[in-house]
Amino acid sequence: MTKFYSDMTVEEAISCFPIGSTEVEVLDDSEDFIGFLTIEALSAAVQQSDLTKPISHFITVNAPLQNLRNYSIPYDQFQAFFESDLCRVVFNALYDGVYITDGDGTTLFINQAYQRITGIREEEIIGKPMSYLIEQGMISVSASLDSIRTKNQVTLTQRIRNGRKIIVSATPILSPQNEVIFVINSVRDITELIRMKYTIDSQKLSFQPISQLLPGSEQVNLQEIIIGPSTTPLFKLADKVAKTDAKILLQGETGVGKSLIAKYIHAKSSRKEKIFLELNCGAIPANLVESELFGYEPGAFTGSLKNGKMGIFEKVNGGTLFLDEIGDLPLELQVKLLKVVEENKFMRVGSTEMKEVDVRLITATHRDLASLVQEGSFREDLYYRLNIVSFEVPPLRQRKEETIPLLEMYLKKFNEKYNEKKKMTPECYEWLTNYSWPGNIRELASLAERLVVTTYDDTIDLSNLPSFIQPVLSKKTTTHSLKEAVSELERSLILNAMKKYGTTRAAAISLDISQSALVQKMKKFHMRLENESN
Repeated sequence: MTKFYSDMTVEEAISCFPIGSTEVEVLDDSEDFIGFLTIEALSAAVQQSDLTKPISHFITVNAPLQNLRNYSIPYDQFQAFFESDLCRVVFNALYDGVYITDGDGTTLFINQAYQRITGIREEEIIGKPMSYLIEQGMISVSASLDSIRTKNQVTLTQRIRNGRKIIVSATPILSPQNEVIFVINSVRDITELIRMKYTIDSQKLSFQPISQLLPGSEQVNLQEIIIGPSTTPLFKLADKVAKTDAKILLQGETGVGKSLIAKYIHAKSSRKEKIFLELNCGAIPANLVESELFGYEPGAFTGSLKNGKMGIFEKVNGGTLFLDEIGDLPLELQVKLLKVVEENKFMRVGSTEMKEVDVRLITATHRDLASLVQEGSFREDLYYRLNIVSFEVPPLRQRKEETIPLLEMYLKKFNEKYNEKKKMTPECYEWLTNYSWPGNIRELASLAERLVVTTYDDTIDLSNLPSFIQPVLSKKTTTHSLKEAVSELERSLILNAMKKYGTTRAAAISLDISQSALVQKMKKFHMRLENESN
């Protein structure tokens, strides 16, 4: 029996919801019961376009019993309504598809929306049993037949011959004798649902051309700033503090866009016509950081330039210096940096003369500076001097509404760079929106470039995604049949072999099958084939 867990998605739940059931029990990771998932809740999730949300959002502690007598009506009354012109006008005015069968599963009516969604024409199926549609490959499964057999509402995903996936909710109409006399199917296109969701999400965002914000060279590789509900307070605060010279500390995971915010603050400040310079404190060997920051006098150490060298603080005089990964700055240099922060003065390496500068300092780190202070690896006085205004930049997984605009921005950038015309399917966008993005925006940009340069078709689909991102059915979810279980096992073994050995030839040897058989199976499972030279 299939077990339902709270982290399953709505789409996964629909695909394995027990036929004939009106609710199922939901467990947490510890196998403890936490509530019920009902057919009504699944239908509501479909209506809200929440197909990739965890079912934990839709469970209820008390599962209401379904009463299908609400859908009971004498045959003659429904027949009269069904054959009326008003009925046809109403059904054809609906945006969702409508599919009606009799109690034997014979097709009686489809509306215009169903024909638009599926590409199946009325003359092809009127009077035909649902079993005929399955045999002809028009549809993968029938909600009507399941509903007739169980005398219950049934909601499932269905694949149409044009490759589209649709959500079908079948409701039986019962006679006073409790016999199924008609089945009314409501049909929604998953692709359309995702597009609608994207349109709604896009209305929550604002886009600002960065070319008007960043002067000169700082416009390189930055087309637009994407501001969603999670980042609106950050940019609002940035606008305010940019007018001052207050020290700013940006905190957040690697790749969340701290550098972009620093550039934005500089572009909005009175120093915008001056230089903006970025230095990653963790990317320079500890013995060179001091000379890079403060410069050195002639002959200060072996190998130094005979004329000495100007340090970064002198170069940025009048402008803004962004010190990234400030938590990696050696403890002995933190004292010297504190002098600059407090008095705007420093000494070159090998010099006894103080130099005075006017520099706006913005720092950033992915580490917890407060914890480093407690450990004694970061000076407490420097921490408080740098942390006048603190920004907590949320990770991309908490800014889901920004994912699609970011993907579009980077696809456009790399399409132009490599002279391509790649586009992403709505299903692919939706899946990536719900990916966790451990590498944040940096990982997203890298993936966009990879997809542009490695895919062969102009359309990027789920099958083109790397194996560690591709959707796979939850390991906690069991399949319905032996054939499905074998297919799932085959796919898992092939994925593991390709990850381990890298080429189809080596993977085929490990699986004890021919290379051509492996390639065919990978095509069957829509698994991406890399170019191989061996």
